[in-house]
Amino acid sequence: MKITLFTSNNTRHNFFINLLSEISDELFVVQECNTIFTGIVPNNYPSSEIMQNYFTKVNDAQSKLFGNAFISNKSNNLRILPILGGDLNKCSPTFLSEFLKSDIYIVFGSSYIRGSLIDYLIEKKTFNIHMGVSPYYRGTDCNFWALKDQNPHLVGSTIHMLSKGLDSGSVLYHAMSNIKSDPFIYTMSTVKSAFYSIVERIKNESIFQIKPEKQDKSLQVRYSKKIDFNENVIQDYLSKKVDLSKKFDNSLLKDPFFLDN
Repeated sequence: MKITLFTSNNTRHNFFINLLSEISDELFVVQECNTIFTGIVPNNYPSSEIMQNYFTKVNDAQSKLFGNAFISNKSNNLRILPILGGDLNKCSPTFLSEFLKSDIYIVFGSSYIRGSLIDYLIEKKTFNIHMGVSPYYRGTDCNFWALKDQNPHLVGSTIHMLSKGLDSGSVLYHAMSNIKSDPFIYTMSTVKSAFYSIVERIKNESIFQIKPEKQDKSLQVRYSKKIDFNENVIQDYLSKKVDLSKKFDNSLLKDPFFLDN
């Protein structure tokens, strides 16, 4: 089985690469390289003390759940194409040809894909991992907004079919977490849940039996953009407490997978 993954270069992305390499005969990775010092080095988010404080908590949670993940390639079955973040849509199908001959395609954490590449990936029934529970939260930083909105039951990830619209593809299932010790750990553990669920369901082939369900956009709570994620919003978020101890109603979820440890 050949798998192609479009992803980024943080610890959690490397962890996912290692997981996929264990179940594939050949793994092809197009890895967009961005700063791993968010809040310190300006990139998609500005550099400031508040941003640094927030992303330090994010990175601490990431380290606790994923360790210091480096790409191990223990199976010696990995081919990786590192590119600069944002350069993906400059890559022609010809340039990527060796990475476009797989059986399964997955997108997690890449930049927004356009043009002939998105057409190709849609035709190949590509899976997309969206960090947020669609259709309720779409856009960027969705789990942050779900917590800020006091909707911890809508913190999770959505595995859906890739589409041209942002996070709008038909939903296969939701990946959630029962680890609720801390908001940052809770949020990051839903990333881990997405990884383990998709690996398990590819391995036992159950993912191919799930009927995708079209999203009901009338259920949308928030569509967030990067510009919405600013210092004032973060400061307000950090000053409030989210109750993670209450019993959650899971009836809003589709075929959910729960991570317990």
